[in-house]
Amino acid sequence: MSYTAPVRDMRFVIEELAGLDELAKLPGLEEATPDLVAQILEESAKFCGEVLAPLNWPGDREGAVLEDGKVTTPKGFKEAYRQFAEAGWTALEGPAEYGGQGLPKIVGAPIIEMWKASNLSFALCPMLTAGAIEALVLRGSDEQKQTFLPKMVSGEWTGTMNLTEPQAGSDLAQVKTRAVREGNHYRLFGQKIFITYGEHDFADNIVHLVLARTPDAPPGVKGISLFIVPKFLVNADGSPGARNDVKCIKLEEKLGIHASPTCVMVYGDEGGAVGYLVGEENRGLEYMFIMMNAARFGVGMEGVGLADRAYQGAVAYAKERVQSRDVAGSAGPVTIIHHPDVRRMLMSMRAASEATRAVAYVVAAAMDRAHHHPDATERKKSQAFVDLMIPIVKGWSTEVAIEVASTGVQVHGGMGFVEETGAAQHLRDARITTIYEGTTGIQANDLIGRKIGREGGATAKAVIAEMKAVAAALAGSADADLKAIGARLEGGVAALADAVDWIVANFASDPKAVHAGAVPFLELMGIVSGGWQMGRAALMAHAKLASGDGDAAFYRAKIATARFFADHYLALAPGLKVTVAEGARGVLALAAEQF
Repeated sequence: MSYTAPVRDMRFVIEELAGLDELAKLPGLEEATPDLVAQILEESAKFCGEVLAPLNWPGDREGAVLEDGKVTTPKGFKEAYRQFAEAGWTALEGPAEYGGQGLPKIVGAPIIEMWKASNLSFALCPMLTAGAIEALVLRGSDEQKQTFLPKMVSGEWTGTMNLTEPQAGSDLAQVKTRAVREGNHYRLFGQKIFITYGEHDFADNIVHLVLARTPDAPPGVKGISLFIVPKFLVNADGSPGARNDVKCIKLEEKLGIHASPTCVMVYGDEGGAVGYLVGEENRGLEYMFIMMNAARFGVGMEGVGLADRAYQGAVAYAKERVQSRDVAGSAGPVTIIHHPDVRRMLMSMRAASEATRAVAYVVAAAMDRAHHHPDATERKKSQAFVDLMIPIVKGWSTEVAIEVASTGVQVHGGMGFVEETGAAQHLRDARITTIYEGTTGIQANDLIGRKIGREGGATAKAVIAEMKAVAAALAGSADADLKAIGARLEGGVAALADAVDWIVANFASDPKAVHAGAVPFLELMGIVSGGWQMGRAALMAHAKLASGDGDAAFYRAKIATARFFADHYLALAPGLKVTVAEGARGVLALAAEQF
C-alpha cells in the first residue's frame, strides 16, 4: 500500500512530450526550468510518499464523522493538511499577487497527480479550493479578491462549489436555492447535496461558492447567479467573525473516498445565510463553469493517479505472490509475474496509465500556451485544443482508472477482493470519478456537441492532421516496433477521422443517433489520443537510444509499452468507429415500456 511517484516518467512527459523548454520561454513562465521542476517533483514525491500515502488506508477505514454540526476528519488528516499548507503546496498555482507561486499548469499537473494517487480523499479539498480561487480571480470584485484570495491561496481557508440539489442532480436548470437582496448582500435559503469538504476541521474558514436564484430571475439556467457564502463572516481586519447561517446536516455514506466528507448543506434555517454576488446576476452558470472546467481537469488527474497507484500495487503483489509452474514447465512454482496472462494484465495497466498521463500533461501545456503565449492566434489555437480535450482528460482517464483498478483486483486474485490488500479501495475510490463534475455521458455529449458538431469538427480535424503526421513518421521508420506502432496508429486515426466526419454530417439531421454513440466516440478519441502521444514517446525514446543516452532501459521500456498500447488498445479503434456510426439502431430499438 506504499506509493512511489513515477517521477522519471513524469519528467519524460513534461520535458519531451509537453516541451518544457519551449514553455519556459513564454512570458511569465521563465522560472519553470527543468532543474527547478525536477526539484519540485522530488519534494512533492517525498511529501506524498511519506505523509499522504500512509494516511490513505487508515483514513478509508476510519472515515469522516459528523457530530453536533462539526465534521472531524480521520486521524492525521488535519495535521497533514497543516504541513501541506505550511510547505506551500496550496499556493502552487495560485496568483503571485495573492501570495501564490504562480507556477504553470505543466508543473501543477504532475504534482496534482501525486496528491490524487497518494491520498485521493485528502486531495479533494485543495482541488475544490483551487477551482474557487480561479473563479474569484476571473470574476470576483477587487474587494472580494482582497478579502478571500490571500487566505485561500495560503491554505488558511478552503473553498467549495455548491451546485447540486436533491431535485436537480446534473440538471442545473432545476436549481431552487433562493437569494434575496438585503442591502449590499443577499440572504440565501436552500439545500445543496454532494458538497465535497462542505464542512471539515482543516481550516479556519470555508468559502462556499453557491448557485442560487434571485426573486426576479428568469427561469432555467439563464436565471442562476453565483454567490460567496463564507462559513464565518469576515471581520474588517480579515479574521473570521460571526458564524453564518450555513451548516452541514448529513454526511453521505459512500462506496469510496470515505475520508472525504461529502456533505448535505443547508442555507438559511435561521434567517438566511449572508452571501455576496459574484459578478452580475444571472451569469452564475457561466462563472461556475470556470470552476467546473478546472475541476474536470483535476478529476482527470484523479484517473491518472489512481490508475498508476493500482498498477504499482499489482506489480508489487505479482512479484511476491508464488503460485503454479510457468507454462514453459519450470521446476517449481513461480511468482505470478512470470505467467503470461498476469503479464498481459500488468502491461495493460502500465500502458493505459502512461497514455492517460501523456494526454493530460500535453493538455496542461496547451493551457499554459493559451494563457501565456505572446501571439493571439497561438493562444486561440491552444485554447481550442484544450476545450476539445478536457472531456477526454476527464472522461477517458477516469473510465481507464476504473478498468485499471478492476484489473488490479484481478491480479491480486482472491486477495484482491479482501480489503486488507488495498486493491479494492482503489476500485471503490475510482468509481466516483466517472460520475462527479459531469458523468462520462455528459462529457461525451459536450465533446460531440459544443466541441465537434457546432464547429463542423474544425479543431478535431486539425488535431487529426497532427496525429497523421506522427503516424507517418512511425510507419516510415526502419525499426520494427515503431513501424508496427505507426500502422496501428494510422488505422486508429483513420477510424477517428471517419467518426468525426459522420458526427458532423449527422449532428443536425439525426441528433439521437449521434448522441447514442457519444460515449463510444469519447472512448475512440481517448484511445487514439493516447496512441498519438505514446507514438510520439516511442519516436523520442528511439532517438534517445540512437544518441547513446544513458537511460537505455527506460527508453526501451517506453517503446515496448507503446507497442503494447498499439496492439491492445489502438487495435480496438476500427470496431469503436462501427459502434459510433452504426450502433444507434440497437440503442433506440426498444420503446421505453419494453424495458
